[in-house]
Amino acid sequence: MVKSTRLVAAVLFGLFAAPVFAEDAPVLKIYTYDGFAADWGPGPLLKQGFEAICGGCTLEWIAADSSIGTLRRVQLEGDTTEADLIVGLDTAIAGEARATGLFADHELDLKDLTLPEPWTDKQFVPFDYAHFAFVYDADSVPVPPKSFEELIALPADFKIAIQDPRSATPGLGLVLWVRAAYGDRAPEIWAGLKPHILTVTREWSESYNLFLTGEADMALSYTSSPAYHIIADGDNTIHAAMFDEGHLAQTEVAGILKSSKHQELARQFLAYLTSVDGQKTVYSTNWMMPVIDLGDQLDPAFASLPQPTKTLTMTDAEIAANAKVWIDEMLKAVQ
Repeated sequence: MVKSTRLVAAVLFGLFAAPVFAEDAPVLKIYTYDGFAADWGPGPLLKQGFEAICGGCTLEWIAADSSIGTLRRVQLEGDTTEADLIVGLDTAIAGEARATGLFADHELDLKDLTLPEPWTDKQFVPFDYAHFAFVYDADSVPVPPKSFEELIALPADFKIAIQDPRSATPGLGLVLWVRAAYGDRAPEIWAGLKPHILTVTREWSESYNLFLTGEADMALSYTSSPAYHIIADGDNTIHAAMFDEGHLAQTEVAGILKSSKHQELARQFLAYLTSVDGQKTVYSTNWMMPVIDLGDQLDPAFASLPQPTKTLTMTDAEIAANAKVWIDEMLKAVQ
């Protein structure tokens, strides 16, 4: 009887108390790409770390197949979106995202960031970066190409795997990289690359797997990618080819939606994302460079990675005005 009374009391308490708890404990909903939210990505550890300091909130990741996919979803949903933030856009699509008018100012002081270029964006907060690069295995490619032109000059059976610029941000990054490096010569470079392109995959993981299985000699990835192989596999043979014409950097960013009912909590999350604890999680699980100086807390595998001697840049206005034309130019040349 005592047990039954306690059980009834517990059930009644749960029925009446649950709505109160739901109101008192806000849920911060964040759209991101699937790799970020995956068990092996930064998402679970960031959730654990932020929930420990946010005073009873819950963080919920909602994953799309790509960062471009998160933006398209918010564009479709508009002010009715359930998302409070998007995490995982990058500087190539930040201008398009800003033009939607859906994002609020972050209001954070970001003067202490360490990025290839000074950060002045008022709406998007960077959380990691790396330069686009082709990765290779030194055992099978002892002398890598040092430029796009050297790559083009290699025998036609030397193959690369790249990503579709319409669905994958690295693919778009490659289009911008070629244009930034060669300007109006870009169509010529794409025509030269065509015989070497094994395939154009929808996402980065597909093309990278072709490289790992030996089907492609090189894959479009990042200068930071070798750190994963050093740390996770104890493999020091994977390197990023350094190109003489320079490399374009990809900076991943996060932004708060104006429609969010949890604006201050969202800002607290962005502050956490760029804190020492947040950055230690991001760089070591997303395999990109941190946006703050972590000093001796940065794994030596990252600290020892070669960096480009020249960083190429492109403005939001240039990308917004020309990206579609440049993508069409690339697709026409390689198809």
